[in-house]
Amino acid sequence: MKTLLPFFLLLVCFQATSQTSSELKKQGYIFFLHNKFIEDQGLEGVHPEYGRTEYKETVQAFEKQGFIVVSERRPKNTEVKSYALKVLGQIDSLLKKGIPPSHITVIGTSKGGYIAMEVSSQLKNPEVNFVFVGCCSGAEPTAVPEFNFCGRILSIYEKSDVVGRSCQNLKNQSTYSVSDFKEIELHTGLKHGFLFKPLKEWVDPSVAWARRQDRGRR
Repeated sequence: MKTLLPFFLLLVCFQATSQTSSELKKQGYIFFLHNKFIEDQGLEGVHPEYGRTEYKETVQAFEKQGFIVVSERRPKNTEVKSYALKVLGQIDSLLKKGIPPSHITVIGTSKGGYIAMEVSSQLKNPEVNFVFVGCCSGAEPTAVPEFNFCGRILSIYEKSDVVGRSCQNLKNQSTYSVSDFKEIELHTGLKHGFLFKPLKEWVDPSVAWARRQDRGRR
């Protein structure tokens, strides 16, 4: 199992030896962006309907699959665009170190998905993988004109969830290169609470997408 590293430490390890550099270039990297509830209530906060957000368990679920996970608890009231710039800088550092873009995946749940969508729009790299979990509204494209997806996009939403819906409209409005697109509708009955836990229903497809074992369509 790979250890969760602060990003600056990850880069220090990357620079340590040529052997380490070679090994890290073969790794898969996941940037995991959590939901807003953790911003507001912290890692131990308990939602009255959905229970505790299992952030650490979710990170560990991806680590157990062999990925290097870059993640942190965001401060309260984090602004989407400014945090997306931070993630963009981290991804750019990996790319400059020789990590193939196909080895990088950005996974965002709820508000974290909004940040991931902003990263996709600004990065403009068709080879980077993105997973948007329970974050699209399903509204008409004009409702969020700032998003213009680019990359390999997997959208996952729960049928009983009234917050996160299909990303199809946003994908349709995008003029950049969406090299691969797939959307999965879940039927857990857990409403928005499905993304509070590392359920295999959304974690397994996310892992397959990051590994490029599952292809969608343009």
